[in-house]
Amino acid sequence: AFVYPDNSLSMVENFLKMTFGNYAEEYTQNSVVTKALDTLLLLHADHEQNCSTSTVRLVGSSQANLFASVSAGVNALSGPLHGGANEAVLEMLRFIQNSGETVTQYVERVKNKEDGIRLMGFGHR
Repeated sequence: AFVYPDNSLSMVENFLKMTFGNYAEEYTQNSVVTKALDTLLLLHADHEQNCSTSTVRLVGSSQANLFASVSAGVNALSGPLHGGANEAVLEMLRFIQNSGETVTQYVERVKNKEDGIRLMGFGHR
C-alpha cells in the first residue's frame, strides 16, 4: 500500500516517510537523517553540470516522469568516477581514524609525492 505525502512536511521528510514509513503506523522523523539527506541533496543539486545532474536533466527533457529522471541520476552516481569518489572519501576518513595518525600527519604524507597517497574529495578521480 502507498504512504501518501503530507503537505505539512518538507520534501525530504516526505521522501523519508514514504520510503521507510508504514501507512498503518505513525512515522517518526529522525532529525539527523533528515538534515543529512537534505544537505546531501542540496550539495548534489548545486554541483553544476556533473554526470548525475546532467543525466537527470537529459532524461527529464524527454518528459520522463520524476521517478525515471531521478533514478537515472542515482544510477549515474554508481560509477567509480562520480559517486564512487564520495565512497573513497569515507574510506580515507576511516583509514585516518583507524591508523592513529593525526589529520596533519596524514596530509603531510599526501604532500610527499613518493608516498603515493591521495587526498580524496578534492577534484575528481
